[in-house]
Amino acid sequence: MNSKLKDEKVIVVTGAAGFIGSCIVKYLNEQGSNNLLLVDDVKKTEKWKNLLNKKCIDFISRHDLFKWLEGKEDIVKAFIHLGACSDTLETDGNYLMENNFRYTVRLAEYAMQHGQRFIYASSAATYGDGLLGFSDDHSTLEDLRPLNLYGFSKYYFDLWAKQQGILNQVVGLKYFNVFGPNENHKGRMASMVFKMLPIAQTEGKIRLFKSSEPERFGDGDQCRDFIYVKDAVRMTYHFLENNLGGIFNIGTGETTTWNVLAKAVFKALDKPAQIEYIDMPSDLTRQYQNYTCADMSKYKKQTGVGAICQYTIEDAVVDYVRNYLLEDKRW
Repeated sequence: MNSKLKDEKVIVVTGAAGFIGSCIVKYLNEQGSNNLLLVDDVKKTEKWKNLLNKKCIDFISRHDLFKWLEGKEDIVKAFIHLGACSDTLETDGNYLMENNFRYTVRLAEYAMQHGQRFIYASSAATYGDGLLGFSDDHSTLEDLRPLNLYGFSKYYFDLWAKQQGILNQVVGLKYFNVFGPNENHKGRMASMVFKMLPIAQTEGKIRLFKSSEPERFGDGDQCRDFIYVKDAVRMTYHFLENNLGGIFNIGTGETTTWNVLAKAVFKALDKPAQIEYIDMPSDLTRQYQNYTCADMSKYKKQTGVGAICQYTIEDAVVDYVRNYLLEDKRW
């Protein structure tokens, strides 16, 4: 712990033991921000390992946050709200709406009431099948059609913020396909790089889904906007330093096929690439995104940032595999 509660204002990070959350904490520490209140529920997972060597003033349960905030209105600078259920296969709509929507509403109302910066995680899942594009233009928000309950729960808060007239006073970040260190606990929601590695090591091959739209994509040529978590958190941090408001995509603005990603894993292992194509499970087919690509024009224009990312896909995969996965290390 690094207790300086009275010396500088506090940044509250929810979902702090999770994948992106713990990487945000790491990046904040590297920028000299140690007055952090970390909020999460570790339960029986190994998420606690993500917080080793991280500096903060306290680590509390999400259920205790509003009690902790009582009487501390003047010492909180900002909220980075990343806490949510991110399971795209979750079917309990009541749970998702309570956890992802209503809790976010309550936290946003608190921040607005006390003039604090509120940055929250939306999701690229709100774009649905992508037929309407991937623009973060607020005028198209009502037209979006998420494919699953997770995407719907994120979309519903975006819509609520717009209807309440506060969308330009908060920051909603639509993270695309983020991968990198600290996702070890995510199970079936972990990135394909994480899942590919042990199979590539033991069997010398990687299995990819056959295309569900062969008229548009070849097997393994389905495209995603993959972004390394180190780039994603650096982009997130920018919104603590500026006064911008609204929804912003967090992606690379470029597509990478599954075939290219798999070959990058083999390169990181110094192994020859061998890819096998398998049928996609039926429960995925109906809600699978074969193409995502973030429209980064608004981010570039409003932030004035030149190069969005510091890592190419190949460099990111090599860094992740060699320096974290093979070493069993967190960032």
